[in-house]
Amino acid sequence: MKRIYLDHAATTPLDGRVFEKMSPYFMDVYGNANSQHSFGRDAQKAVDQARDQIARLIGAKPGEIYFTSGGTESDNWALKGVVKAHKNKGNHVIISKIEHAAMLSTARELEKDGVEVSYIDVDEQGFIDLDQLKKAIRPTTVLISCMYANNEIGTIEPIEEIVKIAKEHGILVHTDAVQAMGAIDVNVSALGVDLLSFSAHKFNGPKGIGALYIKNGIPMDRLISGGHQERTRRGGTTNVPGVVGFAEALRLTKENMQKDNEYVASLRDRFVQRVTAEIPFVKLNGARDMAKRLPSNADFSFEYIEGESILFSLDMDGIAVSSGSACSSGSLEPSHVLLAIGLSEEIAHGTIRFSFGKENTVEEVDYVVDTLKATIRRLREMSPLFNLKGEIKDV
Repeated sequence: MKRIYLDHAATTPLDGRVFEKMSPYFMDVYGNANSQHSFGRDAQKAVDQARDQIARLIGAKPGEIYFTSGGTESDNWALKGVVKAHKNKGNHVIISKIEHAAMLSTARELEKDGVEVSYIDVDEQGFIDLDQLKKAIRPTTVLISCMYANNEIGTIEPIEEIVKIAKEHGILVHTDAVQAMGAIDVNVSALGVDLLSFSAHKFNGPKGIGALYIKNGIPMDRLISGGHQERTRRGGTTNVPGVVGFAEALRLTKENMQKDNEYVASLRDRFVQRVTAEIPFVKLNGARDMAKRLPSNADFSFEYIEGESILFSLDMDGIAVSSGSACSSGSLEPSHVLLAIGLSEEIAHGTIRFSFGKENTVEEVDYVVDTLKATIRRLREMSPLFNLKGEIKDV
């Protein structure tokens, strides 16, 4: 059976060149990077080189890059670390309503400890309400966090404008760039952010390795204690193969970003054009201006049917898609992102995220659309809601 992967927002395949770069650090250079002997020094040299390369690629200094287990840990650390380190200044943070579960769950935990959190609305395309953001600022606000690009609907947020607002009030800014890194030429110096989360497996790197950029001079409490790794700020044995693969994946991604983005966007645009033209009762979620959404993202709501039914039907045909964020796919609740942009629970439940990659082809796009048309028709014919409308039509 033909198998097609359209869930690159969840994870991407490891680039073979990245694996080749990593492989010696599994078997040959296996020392603990914090050991003082030659085996450890060899490992530490590789970590230092990787840190230097990552910093250079995102416009940071090497000492501002802290390796973590991935985006979730980086998000947790950014929020908890700032709040605890700045408790003498204030106990108020501001985040958007469409943040990743890693941020929203952490915010709810902090609220139990007395931290005050303001959740900012977005419009129907997923853009943060800047006026509401300005009004939410208090003398006790210590951090504003807004994701660079949304993981479900692909909308790219106006981070530079958020930074400008924050700096006028002396407030730190964090952005979750897990989805953006690899699709946008991220430069922390140009953005002006104080903290930024990113993760290697979103751009053809290994899983289980990420980083938090922390601008020099920013006070931060630890999230993980237990050792002197990462300049005493993050305990835990360094994942040397992961760090090496992280740096190589980012290098390769940056080198080919414009060409790859143009190709992926062309596939996405073909898909969007065909779906909107050939399948009725469908809504594209996210930014209407394709330049203001991730090049890989197409998030569609199909009326009168359940998204999970579409997902499993497509999976039976060898097509991998998502009914939302991979981190919340086990939940029966409708997506908080889709509710935040104004969709009803019924419509939100009928939503599928298609996310394309550079290994996909035009032929695959056309096959997926043709299969999707047949799937939607079959499911709607079985749908009581659709039959009540009396609008069964060929799709």
